[in-house]
Amino acid sequence: MTTLICCLVALLLLTVDQVTKLLAHAVNIHQGNYFLGIVRLSYTSNHGMAFSIGGNNPMFMTFVTILTVVMIIALAVLSFTVFAKNKPARYALAVVISGAIGNLIDRAFLSDASGRFVRDFIDVSRLGFGICNVADFCITFGAVALIFIVMFIGKHAVFPLTKKWRAEAKADEETREEKKKEKLKK
Repeated sequence: MTTLICCLVALLLLTVDQVTKLLAHAVNIHQGNYFLGIVRLSYTSNHGMAFSIGGNNPMFMTFVTILTVVMIIALAVLSFTVFAKNKPARYALAVVISGAIGNLIDRAFLSDASGRFVRDFIDVSRLGFGICNVADFCITFGAVALIFIVMFIGKHAVFPLTKKWRAEAKADEETREEKKKEKLKK
């Protein structure tokens, strides 16, 4: 059931990403004022990575595209192996994967005279982040959530937040120690 929910979350976010990019591109949106002084809509074609890094180097961007495919596969494998029993981590990975696929779709199918590109339209440069898209938010939010989950959520966390999780972690550790002692006796 968790796998189905993760797939639905990823598909929903991927759809939102692609539809918003399509709309921003179709109307070539350019909002003059910043909403709340923070964000505005301004369509651009990003030929590079974050902050247009590598946009002038087609070989580098080909490498980044291949690396993106490898990372998507690796994250999916992690979801079914390392995080198989950690639902929150699997949801966070689904969010990251949806963003990575959203930008990969752009890079694979969109090009102009300057090369392949990703459609960006959410200008948050007043916050120091440049112009991005829904996929970028998914990647960022999912990665931050995953780090938080690994660090603090559940009995397998590095620093479990609740007493219950800490007690479960301690009990698991004691059980492992007992099993080691039994193996040594044999």
